[in-house]
Order: sequence, then C-alpha cells, then structure tokens
Amino acid sequence: MPENIVAELWQLIPTAVYFIVGALLFAIAIWVMGKVMPFSMRKEIEEDQNTALGVIMAGVLIGLSIILSAAIQG
Repeated sequence: MPENIVAELWQLIPTAVYFIVGALLFAIAIWVMGKVMPFSMRKEIEEDQNTALGVIMAGVLIGLSIILSAAIQG
C-alpha cells in the first residue's frame, strides 16, 4: 500500500476513539438526566407528549456536543 493510504488509515483510530468517548458521554448524560428528574422521562415524552421535556433534553445534548467539539479541536 502507498504510505499516504497507511497514514490516513492510522487517522481512523483517533476518530473511532472520539466517537466512542462521545457516545459514552451522551449515554451518561441521558442516564444522569433520568436519575435527577423526579419523573419518568420515557412516560412524559411517549405517553404524555411532553414537548418541553424533549426540547430541554435536546438543549442539554446540543450543549454537550458543543463542549465535546471544542475539546476535540482544542
């Protein structure tokens, strides 16, 4: 294989690590939100159609993604 292809393949390793760390942090954030809230998130969103809770959860995840993006680039 040409050496530039091998070098590009080695760059996949940090990408995979960042993906795994990011996915784990998102899972932890959702788990923490579930433990902190005094009600069932699943029931509120699925059965009660609580749109405000979905917007709050989306805001938390977007904020976390901005922080992760800054940490990766910095």
